[in-house]
Amino acid sequence: MEDSIFSGGGLKSRVAEIQQVYLSDNRPWVVGYSGGKDSTCTLQLVWAALSELPAEERRKPVFVISSDTLVETPVIVRYIDVTLERIALAAKAQGLPIQTQKVMPKVDRSFWVNLIGRGYPAPSRRFRWCTERLKIEPADEFIRERVAEYGEVVMVLGVRTSESATRAQSMSFHKIKGSLLSRHSSLLNAFVYAPIEAFSTDDVWTYLLQNESPWGNDNRDLVAMYRNAASGECPLVVDTTTPSCGNSRFGCWVCTVVTKDKSMEAMIDSGEDWLEPLLDYRDMLAETQDPLKKRLYRDFRRRSGQVSFIGNSDNPVPGPYRLEFCRELLTKLLQTQVEVHRNAPPGENSPLIHEAELHEIRRIWRAERGDWADSVPHIVREVLGRDLDWVIEDNVSFTREDAGLLDEVCAANGVPTELITRLLDVERAAHGLKRRHAVHTRIEDLFKQEWRGVDEIVAERRERLVADGYLLDERIDFEDDDQAELALDDEVAK
Repeated sequence: MEDSIFSGGGLKSRVAEIQQVYLSDNRPWVVGYSGGKDSTCTLQLVWAALSELPAEERRKPVFVISSDTLVETPVIVRYIDVTLERIALAAKAQGLPIQTQKVMPKVDRSFWVNLIGRGYPAPSRRFRWCTERLKIEPADEFIRERVAEYGEVVMVLGVRTSESATRAQSMSFHKIKGSLLSRHSSLLNAFVYAPIEAFSTDDVWTYLLQNESPWGNDNRDLVAMYRNAASGECPLVVDTTTPSCGNSRFGCWVCTVVTKDKSMEAMIDSGEDWLEPLLDYRDMLAETQDPLKKRLYRDFRRRSGQVSFIGNSDNPVPGPYRLEFCRELLTKLLQTQVEVHRNAPPGENSPLIHEAELHEIRRIWRAERGDWADSVPHIVREVLGRDLDWVIEDNVSFTREDAGLLDEVCAANGVPTELITRLLDVERAAHGLKRRHAVHTRIEDLFKQEWRGVDEIVAERRERLVADGYLLDERIDFEDDDQAELALDDEVAK
């Protein structure tokens, strides 16, 4: 390619190539749009190419999808919503076969349901559990639905080889010989077309500043957004080779994969000081990753109820956040939402956590974590000053007072309160059932879990190591493998 896309007819040849690929088959297109510079440039080029075709040749649909992780920065949520609406209206007015769609994670896979509900620790470089659940799965589900409908699809992505060596290698590996398309890294019957793969960053900005947005946005506003955040965009994520978006203007505000959220700090410094509570909450989550503080927030057992140790040591691998800490996280999140909405500019009042997520967190705490106090409605009422339309259980239920009484009885008899709580929950869930085989299985599974205190477990582990001839290392190694830990828990949950 020439030194610039604007020399030697490079731009015209690029538009002609897009037209050629579009007309070469009947496979619908799915354009990934994040609102950032690369995806905007890609969509504008596709728009220009289709606009130059005769109306009768614009025969196959183009789906423009944008991923909403439900933890996007409020500014970006508003920006994407407005832009998608403009794209849909402009496409209809101009007779283009373009449809818009936001894709979001299912409620039970959302960030807050996993972090606050199940107690998953804040994501880290070593374990980005959020990426697959929040970004890859929703996009893949949309693609699979289109494959089921049309047989095959072509994904049009704003990826560039100059972004990173890893990205360039991945794009080269999946390239189809003699074709402008690549195979999708994981989805059958899905192909990838990258019209700006050879563009430099300067090429992208030059194109955007020299060509007006066909759906009515002002690309100079996009330049200002990048300048304010001093960082890049988070593209539509379709595989695990996509880098973390933690330093990105278009990333999640809760991202703890990076050490510091420079993007959020830059936005606040540029005058968006109403976002400061979000940064404080994000920093609080990041603090829980401190190796010396993990034991303050996390259980010594996995979600499966088992205890694992770090190597040949007597240090238990930290499990999920404790329920007490999850209550603190939910309380602080709702307080943050109230504070942000109080100081936000008009129109910037999207919720930080949705009602459906609150209902799912309540269900998980009640069904899986022994929350007899039914804490979620109490926390919501205390912080927001209102009630949601909570599901009223019509079977046997236990109360905060019951939990206190059970604590006293268990303490007097030397029995773990949580074990009895879980056993009673099993019986409560089976109340009224005719067939009770599953109840016996669940009771047996509960008794297989570890219910002893951490001191007793560690003492037994130490004795076994000494008996086997291991020299105990007095240094505490808190570097645990969260990825293997929670992957195991997911298998158990399934």
